[in-house]
Amino acid sequence: MLAEARLLGPEEEVSLDELARRLKKASPEAGALVVYVGFVKGIVEGRRVERLDYEIYEEYTVKRMKRIAEELAERDSRVKAIVIYHRKGSFRPGEDVVYIGVAATTRSAAFQTAREAIDRVKHETGIWKLERREDGVYWVLGEGRRIPGGKSEGKNR
Repeated sequence: MLAEARLLGPEEEVSLDELARRLKKASPEAGALVVYVGFVKGIVEGRRVERLDYEIYEEYTVKRMKRIAEELAERDSRVKAIVIYHRKGSFRPGEDVVYIGVAATTRSAAFQTAREAIDRVKHETGIWKLERREDGVYWVLGEGRRIPGGKSEGKNR
């Protein structure tokens, strides 16, 4: 059973081909693979996003992401491998930030587990997003909710 979680530096790249190979090799019983990649949006609420800054309580977040992966794998015997990677730093629109990979014996288990993993990472870890847009700076609370906050560095950040 592979259950892995890591924070990645801003310059670390993830090869989706290599990720898929690792997940497939984790178990000969697996026959379905789901990979979710979350990336920075370019337009939010009709406004151009300039960048997204991630503030992370690293020690806590790594432990929580690892525990999420382990719990999801332990709960469903159809899940044979799960990885959760999240990048830290500042990212521009289109840049990848989070990767969830699940190998399972069925596609329904793979999809369900990947969806629950990303939902839990968003709600149960010490990761906060500060969205810098053309109309200001906003903390992203999730589910489309944003509140003004943070310090603007001027219009051309």
